Amino acid sequence: MKLSVKKREIHGKKVKNLRAQGLVPAVIYGKHVKAESISCVKNDLLRIYRAAWYSTPVELTWDVDHLVLINSLQLDPVSDEIISADFLAVSRTEKVSAKIPVVTFWESQIEKLNEGKIMQVRDEIEVEALPQDLPSKFEIDISVLQTVNDVFFIKDLKVSDKVTILDDPELPILTVSVLSDEPEEEEQGEAAPTTEAAAAPAAAEEAPKAE
Repeated sequence: MKLSVKKREIHGKKVKNLRAQGLVPAVIYGKHVKAESISCVKNDLLRIYRAAWYSTPVELTWDVDHLVLINSLQLDPVSDEIISADFLAVSRTEKVSAKIPVVTFWESQIEKLNEGKIMQVRDEIEVEALPQDLPSKFEIDISVLQTVNDVFFIKDLKVSDKVTILDDPELPILTVSVLSDEPEEEEQGEAAPTTEAAAAPAAAEEAPKAE
């Protein structure tokens, strides 16, 4: 995947002018790359992000092309629009670590029979590999969970021999929560007479920024 970028001379509060033009201010940096301010078309970045997520290498086309990972995206808290991006330059010959998302599919018989509910307790798995060997995601077929005692562990993932899992293999990813047949009992008690209401006391990885 390729993303066209341009060198950026605008910084600070003036980057709002870039955003008004449909551009995203960004930064590229890395072990062998001097940090540079750049910009890219927002819709192009969004398309790449949806396809690449954070673990698929992207080629930035520029005066000098760079292989990068999308390291982080900053979103507007109100509109949820991308307002800045950080790209980590990587080498095809050097291993990198990345967090790979976990997604589930299919159905479990235990949920069909209403005997339990599948609980996903881990959303990402940290791995190490060459950039081009990083998986985009880990997919788990939840139909393998058949009883309330079943657990899907990190060690149960099918992983290429080119990928090393950094997380503890004994950690669970999926568990089964037992559904109770008994309705919750509501506590009932007599309200003591009071002359006035009681008052309740009031409870009272570092990267350059794209600016």
